[in-house]
Amino acid sequence: MTDLVGRSILALRAHHDVLAAVAGDLAEDRLGGPSGTSEWTIAQVLSHLGSQAEIMLVPLTAAVEGTDVPERDNQSVWDRWDAYTPREQASGFIEHDARFLAVLEGLSARQRESLRINLGFLPEPVPLSVAVGMRLNEVAQHAWDVQVGVDPDAEVDEASATAMVEHLAGGLGFMLGFIAKPDRLEESASVAIGEHTLIVDDAVSIRPGVEGATSSFTGPAGSVLRLVGGRLRPEHTPAGVGVTGSVSLDDLRAVFPGY
Repeated sequence: MTDLVGRSILALRAHHDVLAAVAGDLAEDRLGGPSGTSEWTIAQVLSHLGSQAEIMLVPLTAAVEGTDVPERDNQSVWDRWDAYTPREQASGFIEHDARFLAVLEGLSARQRESLRINLGFLPEPVPLSVAVGMRLNEVAQHAWDVQVGVDPDAEVDEASATAMVEHLAGGLGFMLGFIAKPDRLEESASVAIGEHTLIVDDAVSIRPGVEGATSSFTGPAGSVLRLVGGRLRPEHTPAGVGVTGSVSLDDLRAVFPGY
């Protein structure tokens, strides 16, 4: 698990560097332009990621220091970020995401294995692997939202996507219960996705191995992750990406409507 945490932190750093370059290069009007999500501009996506970095740094720091998580008002943080100009939102992302990453990157191997983070919205503190996986999922999906606003052929990088599939097959499997709609598929299905199988039954899960899969997804790991995140829309599906077997790509798009 420590190796997965390490790879996830490296992936978060890679996303930060890419997004910082994009945020620094775009003019104000482009920052206020459309992103991969219909509800937010590029700057607003960066604002979301920056505000979440600011919020998540609090329980992460408390875990490192062995103290209780202080009382916090997340709404006031979001309100402050919403009031920023597009340039301030972009700059704020760079600043606060860098602070969050600095703490993650400074953790020892022992801390990466033993830390438990009180995120506040889950029943109990979670291993660092869960907190880092949740952050990586958020960043990878929204980094694509930013990048596709600049480059229509953008894709989630393989390192992030591969790590996220491992997270979803492990400690983050519970997230599939929130984002998937298995009742939208008439029959059960098992779809080979790389070295794992996506299973749609009464619930949705991912397990290692592909033995017994009744369908197969063809395409890069980034497209798999975008499918799960509801971002593999027809207009953003590369040539050669598809599903063969008992279900279709459109069937799976219905199971993962996005968030």
